Amino acid sequence: MLLRPAGRKPDLPVLTTDSSLADYLRYALLNHPQVGAAFYDWRAAVEAIMPARSLPDPQLTFQADIADTLMTFMPGIMFDFMTQGKRAAMGREAAAASEVAYRNYATTVLRTAATVRKAWIEIAYVDEALRLREASLGAIDQSAAVNASDYATGRGMATLGTQVLFLNSAAQVRATIAALEDRRAAARTRFKSVLGLSPDDADPPWPRIALTATPLPPEPELWRAAKAVNPELASMRAMVEMAIAGVQVANTTGTPDFALGAMIDLKADPLMVRPTASLTLPIWRDKITATVAAAEARRDAAVARLNAEQLNLAAELAQMLYMVRESERMISYLEGTALPNLERSLASAEAAYQSGMDGPGMIPQTRLMALGMRLERLETLRQRETAVTDLLLMIADVAPADPALLAAAAPSSR
Repeated sequence: MLLRPAGRKPDLPVLTTDSSLADYLRYALLNHPQVGAAFYDWRAAVEAIMPARSLPDPQLTFQADIADTLMTFMPGIMFDFMTQGKRAAMGREAAAASEVAYRNYATTVLRTAATVRKAWIEIAYVDEALRLREASLGAIDQSAAVNASDYATGRGMATLGTQVLFLNSAAQVRATIAALEDRRAAARTRFKSVLGLSPDDADPPWPRIALTATPLPPEPELWRAAKAVNPELASMRAMVEMAIAGVQVANTTGTPDFALGAMIDLKADPLMVRPTASLTLPIWRDKITATVAAAEARRDAAVARLNAEQLNLAAELAQMLYMVRESERMISYLEGTALPNLERSLASAEAAYQSGMDGPGMIPQTRLMALGMRLERLETLRQRETAVTDLLLMIADVAPADPALLAAAAPSSR
């Protein structure tokens, strides 16, 4: 499957509500115009390699001597020649530029995939948060009903102030639910956009997913992968190679170029042939020195940017790992301590109510507390998965022959 076979979009995957994230990723990468633009930039850079290595086009020439009549009529042809070393250096520079274009394309693919994943996470979070908020509203209504019954009968510690507090809490949760519904609409619009669909296109099937924790490799493996395949570092390395090739081209500035040709006088008898030749004279040494110095400065700047990116990568990796670990510690606390304790408290309250030792008032309140902690766990999990997405982007790479991501082979024959 080609990314753009015959200049058109390929057949896109058929999406359903049960489609996996991989299906949505493939759909987005094949359909998003930003990926297509980066692909064509890469293709154009690859196609520019052959012209850079080729000789200049020949030139047709014409000369005539005219007095009272046409005295001579001399058409001809001229060929410009460069040395093999100069053309090879220009070809290497064009090849390095195509590698930069490929790295930009790969980075675009990975960033688009990361954007799709973040939009996927947001939809999963909002759907689950709405479900938990609606359950919280039910628990509040149940608590309010129990409190109203106790207040009306004079049992327990129910007061009018407590009843008003429940009503306020219910109104607040309803407002939160309305805000979440607006957030879901925005999340779906964003998800539709990252799939490459315009507002006028039909809505895609919205995924029905549960947000789960993505496993990560150990930290040493993450750092090795980041240094080896980080897309930003790869782009910087490609720019360094292009700058080095530019220095090689600049070093050939002092090499002369020459042209050869011949003209034939069609009026002469016998036929006369006039050979012609020209040679460039790169005699301005200051100009040549400045050209080479500028190319070397661009190379040194590219190397410095690469070193700076490596420093930034180390800092960003440490920050992302901290965010992931902080979220994991909170999730571990909620799942291992807080929620089990609330479940035991709920079981104790239900047992006390069934035995007649206590009223039902604590049951809905305990359920409400448990739902609140589940909401906190969900928010923490969303933050972790967002950080994991950024972390995976730092250690991701795209291989030209990987059909699952690129679905296109590089025109590497040149």
